[in-house]
Amino acid sequence: MLKNKKLTLTLIIYFILFYTAWAGFGWLIQNHILDWTGNNEIVVQTVRSVIVKNLVWTLPAFILIKHFENDCYIGLKEMFTTKVKLLDVLPIFIACIIYTLAGVFKKGDWSIVESFGWSKIIIVLFVGITEEMVFRGWLLNVTVKNADREWKQWIATAVNAVLFLTIHFPIWFYEGVFVRNFQSFAFTSILILSCMFSWLFIKTKNILVPIILHMLYDLLVFMFIG
Repeated sequence: MLKNKKLTLTLIIYFILFYTAWAGFGWLIQNHILDWTGNNEIVVQTVRSVIVKNLVWTLPAFILIKHFENDCYIGLKEMFTTKVKLLDVLPIFIACIIYTLAGVFKKGDWSIVESFGWSKIIIVLFVGITEEMVFRGWLLNVTVKNADREWKQWIATAVNAVLFLTIHFPIWFYEGVFVRNFQSFAFTSILILSCMFSWLFIKTKNILVPIILHMLYDLLVFMFIG
């Protein structure tokens, strides 16, 4: 439980505004932006991943981390400057690569998918940054601060994974894949990846590590799975 009442109230307001804004933007994409851009995926992803996500996701996260720095597990400057030992993170990176390539092996086709192009590259370059700053740099950071025991850190990680999963719901719903992702248990990959990213952040105290892994995962998926 968070001890700072101001922080607790801020998180409640943040959740409401953040999730409402993202759900509303998903509706706007499906009903207006796609038509305005002539279904140009590069323009859509530039608006979604570069402009909107940095203004609605990254910028507020930076401001809130800085404002509540005393309540954070890792300070804003520290999360970008803490030195990382390669051997501490290499097993997770290898596990993530194997996990992703297993999906390619199951698919049975190792050629680069036709849909891989600039729109996907934009996602790779920006989504990892925006999502990790919000869910690890901000939300996990303030909830794991009071986790004085390892089991409490795992609870914070599990809660963070559920929150990370639910932020995908609006897009899944508007794209018509919401039910399919649950019937096929595809949603479990989001939970697993979130736990990997969270563990890396807690272990290394460096937000760049989960950002890089997030980018690598997205790159492999878009290149070989689509």
